[in-house]
This record gives sequence, structure tokens and C-alpha cells, in this order.
Amino acid sequence: MNERVKLIRKELGLTQEQLAQRLGVGKAALSMIETGKTGLSTRNRNILVQELNVNPEWLESGHGEMFNAKPDLQTFMLRTDSSLPMQSVPLFSIEGTAGLVPLFNNQADFKPVNFIHIPNLPKCDGAIYIAGDSMYPLLKSGDIVLYKQLQNIEDIFWGDMYLLSIEIDGEEYITVKYIQKSDRAGYVKLVSQNPHHADKDVAIDRIRALALVKASIRMTSMR
Repeated sequence: MNERVKLIRKELGLTQEQLAQRLGVGKAALSMIETGKTGLSTRNRNILVQELNVNPEWLESGHGEMFNAKPDLQTFMLRTDSSLPMQSVPLFSIEGTAGLVPLFNNQADFKPVNFIHIPNLPKCDGAIYIAGDSMYPLLKSGDIVLYKQLQNIEDIFWGDMYLLSIEIDGEEYITVKYIQKSDRAGYVKLVSQNPHHADKDVAIDRIRALALVKASIRMTSMR
């Protein structure tokens, strides 16, 4: 592992002084790490992974890419939100959960495909990949949305973005939309970011699961 620390430094174009400062150690200590005279501490390893985006698998074994894909993070915080210094948000595959309804009802029964570790976000219950282009260019297919479940539709903040499950002809339709008030009693208006998608009124009793979108992640290449 130690020789890979030097490769990381070279790839990032950092001097020993600069990387030592990022790791919170002296130049001499970093030199000893790079030459294998001392080991890499857990704290230093976490800094490389969490702050410099180093692929932990590559750091341990040399296999795979040196760096993870770089995330482009957007947050959608309310004025009343308080952020957490760090949290571990489970990332789920919808295909593996058979839909939002069973996931939201029994999340503990489903195994996440991964965990997302991002500092200073509001409390999130989980995350999923999205499909479709109704919120493009704000969101595109393959992006990740982090959500906070709502138990009651009366708790909606009108005009904010939601992840929701709607029943259409006995099947579940999962989408991300802005939710606005409808002129029709018992309905809400679903609004897209993409101007090619028309607004749609949907009966409230057809909404089977609902979550407020708190953040989105788009993976982009570092190279």
C-alpha cells in the first residue's frame, strides 16, 4: 500500500510537503510512509479515500482505477433542515427491491448495493438510481437521488421535488417530479423540469409511496 501513496501524490501533482499537509503529518513522516518504513494510519487512509477520492480497493490491492468517479452533488435543503457532519446513506437497487412501496415499508429487509458517505447533508433515509428524462437537465437517467421518506401526503412542501410511486393500471410507476397544488379536489399536480413533459394531475389515492428529494449525485469522470 505504501508505494501507492507516492503514486497518488505524483498523479495529483503534489509535492511531499503539500500531501503531508493534507494528511496532517510532517514531510519526514510522509517520506517514511512512501518508502515503507512506517505504515499508513487509518486516519490517513480515510483522508485519501474520502477527501482525495482515492479508490479504496486500488489503495489496498492495486486493482482497479486509482480514483473513483468524481461526484457532482446537488442539495435540496429546506430552511428547517439541519445537516449531519457525516452519515452513511444506503443505496438501493429498485430492481432488487421490487419497487418503492416494499422498500419504504420494510427497508431493513433489503440489502443495499452500497453506501454513500457525504458530509454536511440533511438526514436521508436512502438513495436510489433514477431512470427517465422528465427532470432533465437537473437530473438525468442514471443519477442518484437521496431521499427522506414521508408518511403522510399532508406533510408535502408544495413546489419541492419528490420521489414517488404511482399506481397506473395496477402497476407501479416510479418518478421524480415537483409537486404542486391542483385545481381539482383530491388531486396533486406533477410538474417536470423538462419542458417536453406536460404537467399532469394525479389522484392522491394513487400515490403509494412518497419521499422528499434531499440531494442528487451525478457521476462524472475525473480524467
